[in-house]
This record gives sequence, structure tokens and C-alpha cells, in this order.
Amino acid sequence: MSKYHAVRVMLDGITFDSKREAARYGELKLLAAAGEITSLEIHPRYKLLDADPYMMQRATYYIGDFQYIENGKVVCEDVKGVETAVFKLKAKLFRMYYPDYELRIVK
Repeated sequence: MSKYHAVRVMLDGITFDSKREAARYGELKLLAAAGEITSLEIHPRYKLLDADPYMMQRATYYIGDFQYIENGKVVCEDVKGVETAVFKLKAKLFRMYYPDYELRIVK
């Protein structure tokens, strides 16, 4: 069990961090089958900061829960129960570096 009591779930051979995230995956699959969204991806990675070999720091990434195209716009979706300080900072950087993408938080 995680710090926030989320239980990992496996669905369609994919491990999700919570029951809520797995349920949202099911909803998005239905939307994709209906043609409402296209190009559904699970756990997409976005680089926020490059690695710095002099400071011995690895690159920093934001890993969303889902990415898809809705009405011609790329949507990155994150299913959240608790918005941590780290998430808020990464969300701010994501919006700065990927202004053409919509970051959608699903509670």
C-alpha cells in the first residue's frame, strides 16, 4: 500500500498506480472506441529539465497517466487523489515547456 493508500491494479496487462486510474483507463478506452478521442497513450514521458553532468544530476521528467488527441488538441491527463508539492512544480514546468498541450487533472 502506498503513502496515500492507493492500491496498484493490473488491467489489460498494464499496471496502474490506483483503482481510480485503472477506471479512468476504462473510460478512455470507451471514448476511443466511440471516436471521441484518438491516439490514446499510457504513461507518456515529457522531459522537463536536461541532465547536468557537472552537477551529477539526471534529467527530470513528468510522467502523465494518459495522453490522447481530443478535437485536434493533445491532452495529457493525470488522475490525482492528492496534489503534492512535487506534482504542482512539475505541472507548472510542464505548462511552461509544452504550451500547446493541455494538462488535465482528473480527481
